[in-house]
Amino acid sequence: MDGTLVDTEPYWMASEVELVSSFGGVWTHEDGLQMVGLGLWNSAEILRAHGVDMPADEIVQWLTNRVQEKLDSDGVPWRPGARELLADLRERGIPTALVTMSVRRMAEQIVAHIPFEAFDVIVSGDEVTEPKPHPEPYLRAAELLGVDPVDAVAIEDSLVGLSSAVASGAATIGVPHMVAIPESDQHTIWDTLDGKTADDIAAVAAAKGALL
Repeated sequence: MDGTLVDTEPYWMASEVELVSSFGGVWTHEDGLQMVGLGLWNSAEILRAHGVDMPADEIVQWLTNRVQEKLDSDGVPWRPGARELLADLRERGIPTALVTMSVRRMAEQIVAHIPFEAFDVIVSGDEVTEPKPHPEPYLRAAELLGVDPVDAVAIEDSLVGLSSAVASGAATIGVPHMVAIPESDQHTIWDTLDGKTADDIAAVAAAKGALL
């Protein structure tokens, strides 16, 4: 979700700076980049190591509240082509899942701004035992959709997310945003989702199948 469907990473980074600064610490842009794609509770431990004297659960709640406030005040910053691709997939009757390490209430807030039923299921960071880069989130999504993970296609913007998706067995597309994604035989790289359609998704799935 964050970085693939919506450009909320700047909201998260600004909130991290605000939180660390409130405890007298310093949080740089490079510090923020290491958090991209991580589970929120893993991120909370990194923030605690930077001097945030709060329990991990409280850090997660504070950050989520702050980002949700920014979504309400500043709007939902959609990534180019994301909603259009979702609309095409839904028109073709293709099952879709949102797999995010944000908590469910934030995922539902963003999904509510999409003017059609974009996802069959949501798998959020507060509903899994093992966060990305572990494959559990994607395996759970495939289970809820009733599909074999090897028949699925995942779209990610972070190395952590890519690792999770690839480990699940899904064909994986990386769309770089805040962090660079290296070339690899394990995933396909698209510069953008703008102009992409369900046919392009099907081509990635077919190419993976041809290699198996």
